[in-house]
Amino acid sequence: MPTALITGATAGIGAAFASRLAADGFDLVLLARNEERLTQTAKDLHDKYAVNTEVLVADLASEEGLVAAEERVRKGVDLLVNNAGFGNRGTFLNVPVSDELTMLRVHCEAVLRLTYAALPGMIERGRGGVINVSSAAAFATRGTYGASKAWVVSFSQGVSADIAGRSKGNVKVMALCPGFVHTEFHERAQMSTGDIPGFMWLEADKVVDAGLRDLRRGLVVSIPGAQYKAIIGVGKLVPRRLVGRLSSRAGRKYD
Repeated sequence: MPTALITGATAGIGAAFASRLAADGFDLVLLARNEERLTQTAKDLHDKYAVNTEVLVADLASEEGLVAAEERVRKGVDLLVNNAGFGNRGTFLNVPVSDELTMLRVHCEAVLRLTYAALPGMIERGRGGVINVSSAAAFATRGTYGASKAWVVSFSQGVSADIAGRSKGNVKVMALCPGFVHTEFHERAQMSTGDIPGFMWLEADKVVDAGLRDLRRGLVVSIPGAQYKAIIGVGKLVPRRLVGRLSSRAGRKYD
């Protein structure tokens, strides 16, 4: 059976990836910080889908956690889903710089290091894929969060181009860029979502469906949802200053 390693695997998009991939017959390596929740998730998926589930308790904001994750990835995975991430409560200068640096470590350094650990084995075997979960915020102006997610998109595009010749198209790297998704993300960031219209929300399962479909198709950037494809497309035609004013306010009210 193929094996998938998913970071941030116990909630939201990560949990949806775990369920979908288990249903598709993947053995799973589930990485998160909460051991109790991680163990229960692994047990539930094993019992429901009869796949092997391995847990890796690790904090990707720590060097120890990153090294443990790298070592497991190097042992061999067929699909790596770099999903772990979070939002800080507040805008730039209202958040401690240590928290901003932690975000960059989880959103950028962890993605780089785990992708670097995964690709040599995938290329040698002649198959594999990496999905780096970014955000529609990558195409807007959203402080450190948006900047880190823009890095994920650019990084994924660059790596995909770099390995194209070596992998003969059989190893794929893709950035997945969802908009607002019904998960625990906003609650954890203490971010109010009452002003976000209903049509802007996506379901985590649908995001995963779109991401896996686009990975099979060979897309390098996946934008789930017709509404977000339209918004991001139009945004490329709008002056950057205007985009900045609009996007810096939308959905950024903190409780």
